[in-house]
Order: sequence, then structure tokens, then C-alpha cells
Amino acid sequence: MTGDTWNAQQYLKFADDRLRPFLDLVAQMEPGAEAEDTRTVVDLGCGPGNATALLADWWPQARIVGVDSSPAMIEAAQEHAIPGRVEFELGDVRDWHPDSKPDVILANAVLQWVPGHLDLIGELAAQLAPGGLFGFQVPGNFEAPSHLALAEVKNAWAGRISADIDQPASHDPAVYLEKLVEAGLEPDVWETTYTYVIPSDPDPSVPCGVTEFIRGTALRPAVQALGEAAAAEFIADYDALVRRAYPVRELGARTVQLLPYRRIFAVGRAA
Repeated sequence: MTGDTWNAQQYLKFADDRLRPFLDLVAQMEPGAEAEDTRTVVDLGCGPGNATALLADWWPQARIVGVDSSPAMIEAAQEHAIPGRVEFELGDVRDWHPDSKPDVILANAVLQWVPGHLDLIGELAAQLAPGGLFGFQVPGNFEAPSHLALAEVKNAWAGRISADIDQPASHDPAVYLEKLVEAGLEPDVWETTYTYVIPSDPDPSVPCGVTEFIRGTALRPAVQALGEAAAAEFIADYDALVRRAYPVRELGARTVQLLPYRRIFAVGRAA
């Protein structure tokens, strides 16, 4: 992403929902007996570091390195640093090259922000140590109402917002599987649709829960590009659409919106 559009506090508002896909990805990267031989694990696009820190338990003998292009995210991540065990550094996944080949590379919910990221898969796979693991997860919901609404508002704001502003995108599972094979990795690719239960305010003058969720990711570039007043107007236009797409409802004793969220996972093992 261009510039530093990220806000760690906004992203962490839904930390539990965002953590689940990360854990589901790592759960399929079973270290088994080789865990003791895993010396370096790199988490590309580590964000605020709360998930990265958990990798120290999964690979107890390894040095864990979180990398992110956002200074704000790296600053937030430093609270999870453990000298000699867990560290964080500023870096861009597009031109990242380690000093020595890591045993594990993770890229959780980051590749969708990289245009042409299919070509990057082979480059990252080439950085792996022999027998290493490369795992990534990307959203697969860019045709969902949450993102179609964003495209509609951007189109309505065509004269007020740049057409080339960052737009995330991903591919279907079969495409990623083929790319892993081309990179010389043994693939395991799957998808999951989560149904997030998002707390929401029925008051239309307050951004609803789905708006707040998307505001931490796909909405960020547009909001960042606008001044405060214009950003509030843009968010209000978006909020009106997603309130219709995801009605606020009572569920038990809570007022919520249900947000189906498709995610695509891939793990490749080097020979």
C-alpha cells in the first residue's frame, strides 16, 4: 500500500475475528518432529504483532521475525517483542529478502494489497530453506456486498477521489494451487467462509458494525486520501449501503449484523 494508511487501534477493534484465520492457517502448518529444527519464522505483513507473538509457542526453538511496511503497525507491534525471541522490523513484502533462508514464511492477509502478487509467490518460495513452509491467507470476498458497496461509493466520488487508489484483490483457490506447484512446492489449498457476528448500533447516525470492520482494512485507503469532513461524508454514504446489505438485527440479547466473510488459504512445502 502507498504511504502509511494503517491505524493499529482501528484494526484491533475486531482482533478476535481477525485472529481466527491466522490461527486456522498456522494450524495446517503442523511442525511435528521438525519443530526443533525450525530456527527462523518470518511473518510478512505482521500488522500490530498480536498474532505474530503467538508463533513463539508454535515454534518454541525459533526466532520469530515480524515484518510490516507500516510504521504505525510496527510501533504497535513492539509491545509484543521479546529480546532474542520475537522481533519486528519495517519492510515491504514486495522487495523483502532475508539475510538467511527462513524455515517458515507466513503472509497473513497481506498479498491482496500487492498488485500482481501471483508473481510474488514464486519469489517468496525461493527464499525458503530446504523443507521449509510457506503459508498465506487472503480475503476472497471482493464480490461480496461489503466490497461492491465500496466500489459503488468510489464510483460516485470519481471526481473527488483518485481512481488509482489502493484496491485489494485476490484469486480463486485453484489459481494459488497452480502457482505453488509452479514454485516447486507441495500445495495444500482450501477456503472457508466465516460468519462474523458484528456488534452494531441501530442508530443510522452512527457507523454500523460492518462499516467499522471494513474501515480497518479496505476502507482505509479512501478515508486516508480524504480530508476529515469529506471522509466522514464518504463513510456515511458507504454506511447507508451496507446497512441495507447487512441489516442490523437482534440476536439473543445483542444488536448485531451478520457478516459472511470468505477467506482463501494456501500452504506450500519446499522439497
